[in-house]
Amino acid sequence: MQRWIALLRGVNVGGVAIRSAELAELFRGLGFDDVRTVLASGNVVFTSGRTDASALKRDIESALGERFGYDAWTVLTTDEHVAKVIEAFPFDADDAGRQPWVIFASDEAVLDEVASADGLDPDVDPIARGKGVVYWNPVKGTTTDTPFAKRLAKARFRPTTTNRNLRTLGKLLG
Repeated sequence: MQRWIALLRGVNVGGVAIRSAELAELFRGLGFDDVRTVLASGNVVFTSGRTDASALKRDIESALGERFGYDAWTVLTTDEHVAKVIEAFPFDADDAGRQPWVIFASDEAVLDEVASADGLDPDVDPIARGKGVVYWNPVKGTTTDTPFAKRLAKARFRPTTTNRNLRTLGKLLG
């Protein structure tokens, strides 16, 4: 059995309201085991004997769309990948003045494009490309105002990207 982590984009922000209990029920209804939601921002940990990530992603997004009536975007990863992502965080995760973010995407080419932002000030927008992610460590309180934040918010990245705080990722591993 593989332990999967579904990172849903845009849940409980921008009008898409999904209660954690309903989200867990939907995942159980899809036949997944050990379903656990983490926080109220669209994080679901579950196990499945299925190994085809693309098919799982399609089934989850379809079920979310049917049940909750929205265009669901999900990044699907594994607990092993998340553990490696946390371990490889290239910045000082304990710096109280910074927000340690990790950007996930369902398309590696999108991560390459996101990470190729030219002209960023590394003091304002420190970013680094990792395996299957882009790390970002902005000053607290600036996560919507920096040049990288504005780049990441572009409509073309919405269907394939989602970001999580390093502390949230730790909670996903439980």
